[in-house]
Amino acid sequence: MNGFIVGLIILLVILFSAFKVLREYERGVIFLLGKFYKVKGPGLILVIPVLQQMVKISLRTVVMDVPPQDIITRDNVTVRVNAVVYFRVIDPQRAVIDVEDYLYATQQLSQTTLRSVLGKSQLDDLLAHREKINDHLQQVIDQQTEPWGVKVANVELKNVDLPTEMQRALAKQAEAERERRAKVIHAEGEYEASKRISDAADIIHAHPPALQLRFLQTMLDLSVDKTSTVFFPFPLEMLKSLAGAPKSDDNNPGTA
Repeated sequence: MNGFIVGLIILLVILFSAFKVLREYERGVIFLLGKFYKVKGPGLILVIPVLQQMVKISLRTVVMDVPPQDIITRDNVTVRVNAVVYFRVIDPQRAVIDVEDYLYATQQLSQTTLRSVLGKSQLDDLLAHREKINDHLQQVIDQQTEPWGVKVANVELKNVDLPTEMQRALAKQAEAERERRAKVIHAEGEYEASKRISDAADIIHAHPPALQLRFLQTMLDLSVDKTSTVFFPFPLEMLKSLAGAPKSDDNNPGTA
């Protein structure tokens, strides 16, 4: 009787241990006597002890930090770069069967791809076109992890650490660029001002009364300032008449 009770208890324990509960984001890869059987879950599933074994796989997105990598760019600049990779398992069967440890494999692949892709880029592209490089990294890594049932959703470069000498060189370059822009803007302003002055001179030449109006405006501006400045208006016609008067001939004194 006691043996029957003990056997019954053992049977019940085995029976209850055969039931597994998988969460919504979990799947169970079932092996029957070492051979792949099926993928089960989520919810309540039955795993026959001894005959079947289960490997649990999470389908949630994994955020993996890629350790800093020393990279030499195509223009021979040494930089230190680290990144973040976002990926998830979309095929639990291949993630278990086709690769030993998909997390470790994805991490190592991300490191080597990061060095390979950035090593083909120039420093200016690395600093100015980071989104384009992120997309390229995502495509390359995702293409290689697809046989493992892993989908790489995004790759983001976190930090790009430059040597101190390169930082100073970039600062000088930025300063020179700002100075160049300032000189170009100043030259454009001088050109535009000279063009406006030339247009104003043409208008005044075509309309002589405009010069008289400008003269009156100048007199008004001088009168506003509280100074003791004295000015004498002198008609330009008188200067023209003096300039056009005939000169006396030394050889012919009688000529006026």
